[in-house]
Amino acid sequence: MIGEPFPPGKMLFWNRSSLLSSLPEVRLRYNSVASTLLVAAAVLSPAAARAQVAHGAEWKTTWGYQGDIGPDHWGTLAPEYAACNGTEQSPIDIRNAKKASLPLLRFDYSSGPLVIVNNGVTIRVNYPSGPSGDFLIAGDTRYQLVQFHFHRPSEEYIGGKPYPMVLHLVHKSSDGKIAVVAVLVRPGRANATVQQLWNHMPMTPGPDQPIPGVEVNPADLLPAGYAYYTYMGSLTAPPCTEGVTWIVLKSPMEISPAQIAAFARLFPHDVRPLQPLNGRLVQESR
Repeated sequence: MIGEPFPPGKMLFWNRSSLLSSLPEVRLRYNSVASTLLVAAAVLSPAAARAQVAHGAEWKTTWGYQGDIGPDHWGTLAPEYAACNGTEQSPIDIRNAKKASLPLLRFDYSSGPLVIVNNGVTIRVNYPSGPSGDFLIAGDTRYQLVQFHFHRPSEEYIGGKPYPMVLHLVHKSSDGKIAVVAVLVRPGRANATVQQLWNHMPMTPGPDQPIPGVEVNPADLLPAGYAYYTYMGSLTAPPCTEGVTWIVLKSPMEISPAQIAAFARLFPHDVRPLQPLNGRLVQESR
């Protein structure tokens, strides 16, 4: 309850002098109430949320998730973003996938030094460009882990519904082909590796931050089962490169509601809207 109620009878029988003498207290209480309401409005209003604008040398042209630099405008912001208006874009709503005999997945991940960055649109963990011990093997193709990052809520929908968050593990093969593994996130038990990341995530955009003495293993962010959906799509952010193999794991991972909330305080809505399927084939493993 804000402040105290007027004493019985005072509202009707204060005289002018007593009212004037009480004005400082009235003004103080009014200002307190007004400040409280303004803070509440800032927390609840999406317009008051921190602007999410991409920072980093990989983007010569600024983009974001709202307004004139939002997803509806990405394709016209710069010539190198023209693919954002393409016909095989991501994310999609996964429905009516066709059962198929798909290659088994193998994740050859190991612990390594933590290099983390707040790039203005998400929290991302980067991996060195040289050979490392972190690979996805799908059939006869081996993809090296380049980076992973998070979105809230999930960019992918399954049967018309999103998940609270999603993890994207971005890989690249020796011939330049890109494969992204999407790990859907649901609330549940806390994840120790996610907590390790959150303990060191930068609160403001800036360059890569190596964290001395801290190692993470991306294998600890994977669910127990590797059954999956797959389709050909694009990167979900500029430059929206097409020809990306998407692997969406059916089993979600769990993190705690508090861990979801911690990310949401920085990035309340870092997602691209769903894109049309345009006749593409979506398959799922048997």
